[in-house]
Amino acid sequence: MIEQNRLCKTVGCFFILVLLISEAGKAQPFEREITVHASSVLEALIDEEDTDGDKNITIDDPHVPGTERGNKRFWIPTIDGRRFEVAGTYFLSNLLQELKLAELAGLDTARLNAVRIFEPPADRISRHIKEYYWDGLTRRVDEQSLATILADEKTTTLDGHNYLYVSPSDRTAYDYFRSIAQRQPELKLKVVRLARRITPQYIHSLDGYHGLLSLALQKKPDGRLEGVPFVVPGGRFNEMYGWDSYFITLGLLHDGRIELAKAMVENFLYQISYYGKILNANRTYYLTRSQPPFLTSMIRAVYQHLPRNDADRSWLKISLWAAIKEYEEVWMNPQRLTATGLSRYFDSGSGPSPEVEPGHFDAVFRMYARKHTMDVRTFEQAYRTGQIKVPELDEYFVHDRCMRESGHDTSYRLENLCANLVTVDLNSLLYKIEMDIASIIQEEFGGQVVVEGKRNEPAEKWRARAEHRRELVNRYLWNEAEGMYFDYDIRERRQRRYVSATALYPLWAGLASNEQARALVEKALPMLELPGGIISSTEESRGPISDDRPPRQWDYPNGWAPHQMMAWQGLLNYGYDEIAQRLIYRWLFTITLNAAHYNGTIPEKFDLVKRSHQVFAEYGNVGTDFAYITREGFGWTNASFQIGLSLLSPHHRSSLNQLLPPEWVF
Repeated sequence: MIEQNRLCKTVGCFFILVLLISEAGKAQPFEREITVHASSVLEALIDEEDTDGDKNITIDDPHVPGTERGNKRFWIPTIDGRRFEVAGTYFLSNLLQELKLAELAGLDTARLNAVRIFEPPADRISRHIKEYYWDGLTRRVDEQSLATILADEKTTTLDGHNYLYVSPSDRTAYDYFRSIAQRQPELKLKVVRLARRITPQYIHSLDGYHGLLSLALQKKPDGRLEGVPFVVPGGRFNEMYGWDSYFITLGLLHDGRIELAKAMVENFLYQISYYGKILNANRTYYLTRSQPPFLTSMIRAVYQHLPRNDADRSWLKISLWAAIKEYEEVWMNPQRLTATGLSRYFDSGSGPSPEVEPGHFDAVFRMYARKHTMDVRTFEQAYRTGQIKVPELDEYFVHDRCMRESGHDTSYRLENLCANLVTVDLNSLLYKIEMDIASIIQEEFGGQVVVEGKRNEPAEKWRARAEHRRELVNRYLWNEAEGMYFDYDIRERRQRRYVSATALYPLWAGLASNEQARALVEKALPMLELPGGIISSTEESRGPISDDRPPRQWDYPNGWAPHQMMAWQGLLNYGYDEIAQRLIYRWLFTITLNAAHYNGTIPEKFDLVKRSHQVFAEYGNVGTDFAYITREGFGWTNASFQIGLSLLSPHHRSSLNQLLPPEWVF
């Protein structure tokens, strides 16, 4: 009873809801189910408690003076004439969700399970992720799924058609999608072969006609072709993204979705074979850049869940070769490998990125518009059409595109600078890849393996590469006095003292020595830990914010799932288990508190100072726009919750279900 009381106080209950309360005010024995008319009860609940009209029940729904509307108390009428009260924002939103699920299932007469309505919040979030969200985020690029995946704000073209581009080497896919376009004219689908050579000029020629890129197809036993499935981040991100997919894969594996996790890897192998890299996402305007490389980590995570047989060992070998190819042809190519021996992010395209929403670059365009005594829109049009030449802006967009390959788009750590930086994050990831390849070859192939029928790859070669990279990272990126890793500016030949969560990546990669790990925990971690978890960067590093220097979403005060998950694992790698528990709890408490207050909302990022999903930097917060019930959450936030919950001690999980703030628990 005490635990339930704590939860009620936190989420706004008015009663201890261990028992359902009858209209007469007499406590009734706890009943597991009551039967109701779902649609009429749902309509009445929305009318009484959704007072701001957003089809959700949240703490922001105001009480209407002089009425009972918005008082966070609702009586459920049952079919047999009884009534039962539910009170408090969290429980009312659970009731709303259960009624909507019944309606979506086509049930007018529905049985409401009291255990579901009064379900502890952390348990409910985890169950919904496993039962609903992964399926809600799963997509395919095939005949059955095209209508869903093409229903996207980013597919708008000048001629109103939906463009699907196919590699010129994949004749099967081209013929398959052409036949769909002919059979389903309502899709307004145009299937186009990509050019054999992808150049910046070619990508620029697609402006106004960009589209989706095909992914892997598989033949079913009956001979039909079907798209290999993948999981999207959610919201406006309705395609397969690069580094999101690694963290999503971890969540899928945790929830037993082994085949779907394996399919994620297979789509990446397809991208390497047909597009030359793992793409930022499978759209044409991303063909000039990749995203942070996690492929070997994905491969090893999936392989751990596969049976050890010849077929899966063959899959591992094919995957290993793809990882080697990506490493050599993308991350060690002349565009990305610098004179330091370390790599940088890069994008071979030019000009403003086509995927960016209108108005995003207003702050930078405004500076140059003033110099030309023009308004922002007129100047932007003149620059984009080449009527005005501004070399400084050309360089700005080189850096901007590189920043987008980093996944940290956008941050003042990288803005107008990224192409000049060898970063801690990228080179930690590459060290991990080198060590992963060495480990796979050693553990699964006896120390050496022949790939592509002729290349002999010994494990020792990859261990030597990793050790060499460690030496270079220590030379250029480690700062002994500060006890921290910093990015290195190859143009100015100095470290950039920007304190970022990426300073903790070497812990995740196993690159740091024990002494370096201790220094990071003692010096960097206190600067990065906030009430809601690990911050993207410190406020001091981010600097002042103004109209000409607007907030960036990968900076203070915002926090993101990948930074949390990598920090947790990094701390566990070096034996800092208690600190990891504290950080896990902070993040999961932030997620759980927001879900309890805001109708189950699971967004892409949080303000970690306020522990709030209400983030307004750049385009806002994806995953917050839904009616009645979210069926998706957000990909890597879902994964972080499942992984974090599995790492929490039973005591801390119990505290989380009571919504006890971290300050009371640690």
